[in-house]
Amino acid sequence: MGLVSRGAAAARPGAASVVVRPGPPDAIPNPIPTLPPKGVAPGSSRVPSMVLKAFFPTCCASADSGLLVGRWVPEQSSAVVLAVVHFPFIPMQVKELLAQVQQASRVSIAVLGTWCHRQQEPEESLGHFLEGLGAIFSHEPWLQLCRERGSKFWSCKATRRQVPTSFGAPGEDQVMLIFYDQRKVLLSQLHPPAALPDRQAGDATASAGGLAAVFDTVARSEVLFRSDRFDEGPVRLSHWQSDGVEASILVELAKRASGPICLLLACLLSLVSAVGTCWVFKLWPLSFIWSKLSTCEQLNHRLEQLKLIFSPQKAENPSQLMRKANILVSVLLDVALGLTLLSWLHGKDRIGQLADALVPVADRVAEELQHLLQWLMGAPAGLKMNRALDQVLGRFFLYHIHLWISYIHLMSPFIERILWHVGLSACLGLTIALSILSDIIALLTFHIYCFYVYGARLYCLKIYGLSSLWRLFRGKKWNVLRQRVDSCSYDLDQLFIGTLLFTVLIFLLPTTALYYLVFTLLRLLVVTVQGLIHLLVDLVNSLPLYALGLRLCRPYRLAAGVKFRVLEHEAGRPLRLLMQINPLPYGRVVHTYRLPSCGCHPKHSWGSLCRKLFFGELIYPWRQRGDKQD
Repeated sequence: MGLVSRGAAAARPGAASVVVRPGPPDAIPNPIPTLPPKGVAPGSSRVPSMVLKAFFPTCCASADSGLLVGRWVPEQSSAVVLAVVHFPFIPMQVKELLAQVQQASRVSIAVLGTWCHRQQEPEESLGHFLEGLGAIFSHEPWLQLCRERGSKFWSCKATRRQVPTSFGAPGEDQVMLIFYDQRKVLLSQLHPPAALPDRQAGDATASAGGLAAVFDTVARSEVLFRSDRFDEGPVRLSHWQSDGVEASILVELAKRASGPICLLLACLLSLVSAVGTCWVFKLWPLSFIWSKLSTCEQLNHRLEQLKLIFSPQKAENPSQLMRKANILVSVLLDVALGLTLLSWLHGKDRIGQLADALVPVADRVAEELQHLLQWLMGAPAGLKMNRALDQVLGRFFLYHIHLWISYIHLMSPFIERILWHVGLSACLGLTIALSILSDIIALLTFHIYCFYVYGARLYCLKIYGLSSLWRLFRGKKWNVLRQRVDSCSYDLDQLFIGTLLFTVLIFLLPTTALYYLVFTLLRLLVVTVQGLIHLLVDLVNSLPLYALGLRLCRPYRLAAGVKFRVLEHEAGRPLRLLMQINPLPYGRVVHTYRLPSCGCHPKHSWGSLCRKLFFGELIYPWRQRGDKQD
């Protein structure tokens, strides 16, 4: 097995038994390209050159001489260098390795050129030897990168043998050398410009496409990085894992055990989901109650998240993997906060203290409501009310308060046991405990909800009655079939009865409106407290904690783009740049990776809320009014 010179390399390009060994680097002719002017000078034999961008990994800057392996992107005139193949090697084995990587990654990887690192004094000529490798690994253009020994200067040259020139000399292109951190580019995820703020629709399309090609090439070529320079294989490579593949025994054991564990948990969750969808729970009373309880909604939402986490199917893309990681961290944080709350409740008998304070607080609230009703039954704020209607409404609501106080005292012996079970449910997560707290508040303020419903229905009836009678005075009526107001002729009896009803309703409206206003304010107070609890639950459910942790600890994992820093810009030398990753802003991280919440209650705008309050429509449980009724 002999050494290959330039003539031997050209004569036997496909010989599999040829071992390529390096020669001395001092005999290399000066590879620094002489950059021609933009146009072709008169009488010049050279063709106009183009700017070629060569992305070179910083981990290979100190590698020994060898071949440059990577991908050529013709649309961007870019060469993405992935690794350096060291001497000695067999050309056929290098081609077989590249074919295997190309089949596994579906990326057209080839030998792009040669790399020369002048580290020590030469022993024999290497310049013509490196040029002869272009005959074995033919590629257009052929890169020749060289780093001077003991100097910071680099030389780059890209030749095209198929470019026609006057004297048959190969054409040369200008080379822009761009260094990049291969590990960061491999682990990062480049976000499109459309997902970034302050970016118009057509800005930087070409540059974004070129960057996407670089990131995609490095990410899909991960199979190339599984071999390091300590392997006993015939081909030795230099890349970001050249010193050994990053791995952990614990991580590998966890990966091996995760498959059976996820399969078992997925079966258990499917069984629980099947029990939850049983026909018994679809009967009318149970289905109605489950749809109104926040606890059931949160349990269903958490069950769907657990089924997604423990699904045996692997994530198809980085977005699905990020979503699974965010859900897993959210569930773990939720359970940790729930266990903290559980330990706090069961310490120093705080559950007994809460049970002892709950009944006096309920009595105090009922007493204040009685004082409020007695104030409304008199002359509130000096207003002249309809005494008969005022007394009827006041006594009606006082009777409801009496029933509520009796119910609270009947349940007082069991309150401590109920609170103990509620506190025990915190082991399922803080969001479950908060949802149960919201349902308990809804049950404890059920009398306020009843007062609000009674007042709202009575007020709504009078408002729509007055609007209908007002149309009667103007000779109009509401057409139910066509959903519009049409003209109509009324006789004298209809006008007389309408006038009497309008007068009665208009004089009873202030008394009804006052009761409706007071109980609506109380209801809004309860809804505000429940809304804050639901907001905290949605925050825990939807906040992408894993993505925020990546942005804080490893900002390069979430890339919004890149920036370039000039390393060398001298006349007669190639332009050298350093590509650095711009991390995604925190606001865009939350907006991009925000998890869907359970969505127990729909959201209304301020205009819609004010309209509902003015016309007496219920704002909770968020019933929507259908067709307009006369």
